[in-house]
Amino acid sequence: MGPLSGVKVIEVAGIGPGPFTAMMLADMGADVVRVDRADRAGGDPEVPPADVLYRGRRSVGVNLKSDEGVQVVLDLVEHADALIEGFRPGVAERLGIGPEECLERNPALVYSRMTGWGQDGPYAHTAGHDINYIALAGALAHLGRAGEQPTPPINLVGDFGGGGMLQAFGVVCGLLEAQRSGKGQVIDAAMVDGSATLMTMIWAFRAMGIWTDERGTNMLDTGAHFYDTYETADGKYVSIGSIEPQFYAELLRLSGLEEHLAAKGKELPYQMDASHWEELRGELAEVFATKTRDEWCEVMEGSDVCFAPVLTMEEAARHPHNVERGTFVEFGGITQPAPSPRFSRTPGAIQRVPAHPGQDTDDVLADWLGMDDSGVAALRDSGAVA
Repeated sequence: MGPLSGVKVIEVAGIGPGPFTAMMLADMGADVVRVDRADRAGGDPEVPPADVLYRGRRSVGVNLKSDEGVQVVLDLVEHADALIEGFRPGVAERLGIGPEECLERNPALVYSRMTGWGQDGPYAHTAGHDINYIALAGALAHLGRAGEQPTPPINLVGDFGGGGMLQAFGVVCGLLEAQRSGKGQVIDAAMVDGSATLMTMIWAFRAMGIWTDERGTNMLDTGAHFYDTYETADGKYVSIGSIEPQFYAELLRLSGLEEHLAAKGKELPYQMDASHWEELRGELAEVFATKTRDEWCEVMEGSDVCFAPVLTMEEAARHPHNVERGTFVEFGGITQPAPSPRFSRTPGAIQRVPAHPGQDTDDVLADWLGMDDSGVAALRDSGAVA
């Protein structure tokens, strides 16, 4: 039983950050019910969907264009602790499941709204994706090599870090406050805001004069030779993060960089002299190209270089460190990341395989609303649920 055991959450089906929030809450023990569109209901329960982002919760198929379908959602709201939705601003209100309607039915409800741009502002009603949100947040401009165009880090920063994870934090904060006050509230979770929050340390560096707006020239953005990735003799890569002097000394000792320079009649410059970073990157590249990735692992793993091999997803799942910690698990026949973070007394766990849309309609209506078979059948016959 995870730390959120006993918490009931409604997830109005969406894409990206909303499902990630719901997954995190379900992994921690919350009873999360996903409200899917009735016209998408169906699928063989014996063959679960492969999309593990939808793991851990049940699904009901509801027709939100039907008055009776809307009433089903509002009835569920009366029994819920939180609701998350990811519509554009105003859509939930037009459907009849906006904050006003839901909080009227359940004044203690935590109602969380996930959008890219937020509920207000000039961009609020325009379409967008992760790449756009992190661009406006001032994050994307700082991702990439010097002299090259900005490089999006997949959709990790906007959708999942600044979006779903920040929303999950907001929901739990709202739940804690509601326990004290007995009152719910509305959370405006915007990916542009969350992405900006993730950049707080970089804003601090900029204020301290140790960060410039020139991409790829700073210590943490591949500007420094001691904080970068290097190709090895077999075409694979290793990562180096030897920032502190003692770690840099280990890098010099185990890589042989100083001897490599001496053989060319060169002296080793001061580590933090940025005017030599590009030159030293080239020298280190030559050094790392002399051994395979596994050979460098034999040299540097277990040391204080701040070293790790750059692994693919498949390789990460097999690495001894991740295997020992159970960082990845096989559940429902699919290898996937395990729930995190870890709790000593109430650990999280994957509760169930992903459900097809509407797969659990009967079960949820009986469990949450106490509805009998005839009541469910009447709703189905009316087209309210599927």
